[in-house]
Amino acid sequence: METDHRWLVVEDGFAPARANMYETIFTTGNGYLGTRGALAEGHAGALPGTFLRGVFDHHDSAVTELVKAPDWLALAVVVDGTRLNVTSASVVQHRRILDMRDGSLFRETVFEDSDGRRTRIETVHFASGADEHLCCLRARITPENHTASMTVHSGIDGTHYNLDRRPVYATPPPDDPQMKWHKWARSKHLDEVARVEIAGGVYLETRTIDSGITIGYAARTTVSPPVSPTVEQRHRLVEQVFHTQVPPGDTLTVDKLVTIYTSRDVAAASVRQACLDDLHRHTEAGFPACRERNREAWREKWADSDVTVEGDADIVRAARFNIYHLLIAANASDPRVNIGANSLTGERYRGHAFWDTEVFMLPFYIYTQPATARALLLYRHHTLDGARRNARDGGFRGARYAWESADTGVETTPQWTVDGAHRIWMGEEEIHVTSAVAYGLIAYVAATGDEAFMTDYGAEILFETSRFWVDRLEAMPDGRYALSRVVGPDEFHEHVDNSAYTNYLVRWHLRQAAHVYAGLAVTHPPELAGLSERIGLRPDEVEAWLTIADRIRLPAGNDDGVIEQFDGYFGLENLPVTVDDNDMPQYPAGYHHYNLAGSTLLKQADVVMLTYVLPDEFPDPVKLANYNFYEPLTLHKSSLSPAIHSIMGIEVGDPSRAVQYLRRAAFVDLLDNQGNTEEGIHIASAGGTWQILVAGFGGFRVRNGRMTFKPWLPPDWNAIAFRLKWHGNTLSVRVRHTSATFLLSGPTTAHEEIVVNDEPITMPVDKEVVIDLAKTGS
Repeated sequence: METDHRWLVVEDGFAPARANMYETIFTTGNGYLGTRGALAEGHAGALPGTFLRGVFDHHDSAVTELVKAPDWLALAVVVDGTRLNVTSASVVQHRRILDMRDGSLFRETVFEDSDGRRTRIETVHFASGADEHLCCLRARITPENHTASMTVHSGIDGTHYNLDRRPVYATPPPDDPQMKWHKWARSKHLDEVARVEIAGGVYLETRTIDSGITIGYAARTTVSPPVSPTVEQRHRLVEQVFHTQVPPGDTLTVDKLVTIYTSRDVAAASVRQACLDDLHRHTEAGFPACRERNREAWREKWADSDVTVEGDADIVRAARFNIYHLLIAANASDPRVNIGANSLTGERYRGHAFWDTEVFMLPFYIYTQPATARALLLYRHHTLDGARRNARDGGFRGARYAWESADTGVETTPQWTVDGAHRIWMGEEEIHVTSAVAYGLIAYVAATGDEAFMTDYGAEILFETSRFWVDRLEAMPDGRYALSRVVGPDEFHEHVDNSAYTNYLVRWHLRQAAHVYAGLAVTHPPELAGLSERIGLRPDEVEAWLTIADRIRLPAGNDDGVIEQFDGYFGLENLPVTVDDNDMPQYPAGYHHYNLAGSTLLKQADVVMLTYVLPDEFPDPVKLANYNFYEPLTLHKSSLSPAIHSIMGIEVGDPSRAVQYLRRAAFVDLLDNQGNTEEGIHIASAGGTWQILVAGFGGFRVRNGRMTFKPWLPPDWNAIAFRLKWHGNTLSVRVRHTSATFLLSGPTTAHEEIVVNDEPITMPVDKEVVIDLAKTGS
């Protein structure tokens, strides 16, 4: 394969302590499914997993969670009775490469058994970007110095379980990578429905216990030189088995094609036939044709999504890594699902969606994959009834979106940490997610011009959530409205009153809803009348939104313009902050996540985040004052935090810190700098990294309905280039230190006005426009 390392993530050698981390970062997927990059033959301490979008179940788990589905990747080689894996044989050579250009994972391992026999195993596998129901694996098995009998097992393994509860340890347990998962309590979500031999292959069907979702896998494995297989079965596992002998230096090629359907895709009675029909079609085409179609699909994705930096190859590779994971986290074909906090790469956060989607990830999709952005927002409409139930359960009108949302939108936040040691209040108090949904849909409509979305779906969301805010706000004796017992983005501080972040967003939310109502009254009066009748909305209720918005209590700023994060924050204890060798802030001695409420230290960006998401609300001196005050107090114990500090560092004139925060966000998983990548990708940080590059260094923001740019590049960068979708057209952007080049692609009648360093520029179609940044006041 080619050696352009800007497209590759490489593992050289096998280290048991890092095996689970590589399983996460080597996840392959296509938005329908994600398969962790576990070694196909398994080993002690492995944490394999395939996750299918929207397949949730409760049964015996603490809360509804994304189900660990059967493993399609299972492939084992047995040499004269020894199953070759990293714990039963010596690893002479091991290398894996994730090629992000086409979502393929390559692997080359040489095993040596106790008798000195060496066997080379080379594989490549991928989840097809061209057909979301197809997964493909090719293995090449070469006995290097022996003619021992070989047996190849290739099948579908449905024996895995979800992790549910971790034991409470008084002191940290021994660091044993082979045992770390064994003492977890586990959840069972699948019952076997059928396992059968089919023509040339095998089929396994399971069903989730509570939610009743049928899952079908059909697999066909062929080998060359040809060998006739037998089929072996046990509960929830079925496999083809090939017995053969291969001369030293010769190679046995194994091709495995797998098709996957659920009753979310087709009727339950049709799942098996859908799997078999697809499998037959792809088998007729063959592995090479399936691989080429996958490559073509990925070429199209990257054409819209790539971000390149001249002068920093490491940042290019990290940017592509984060974009790769965004591309496999979602797609446009299912409006009933969202992106979990670890996407489809692990079990942490149980597959639940948070505010992360709208604030951190959605901008990437809006401006590169707008059809996917639309589907993600349609999920919020699909779960609007769940949001209504959340509000009703709290005694309020309207709709409150869940802090953690699964398939129905009903609140699914656990009440306790996975070890049961600490109470979790976020499901009751971290209510700013409701305004995050509004933030996402307003941004989507502004960028796409998709007014039909607002008319058909968005307005109902805005109106029902506004009703919740009006009911949740508390009238005070002075005529103002307050919000008590909430949690802002900074989760060190619970049960606070009048969070600046939350209250400002609620005010913005109510004003936006009233603005949309007024607009629809002019442009779509019949549709507005129909919606208003259906939900019982009257004009005087909308007028009250504006009145109340103007009276929401906003925490005051001090003489320097610093906004108090919440009532009483300025009176909390100041604690010293130290940093480690990687310049990462550390908890003060004796402190941790759950006992810092009395201090001014922050888990993540809060007020600084507010100045980012509502940029027009605050003048530049206020942004600078709040950045300077809160940045030294932020421990960044959430991976969401560095991206915001990077962007705002550029905006307020702290470029050196901006570059530092870029690297912290971009490499959070590649370097495992939070220490928990093994449990799943930090997908919100991936979205934040894209925003740093495009909104930070590229200087892109939407203001007053127009695309605006105020770029800044580090001295050692020569250029940054990216593309943005806008109203159905594509704007290609290339920024250098002294110039910026823009190219608008679209119909011949297309034109746009952009703003560069505060100067409006008219963009004709298909004609490069070069701006001298020095002359625009950069």
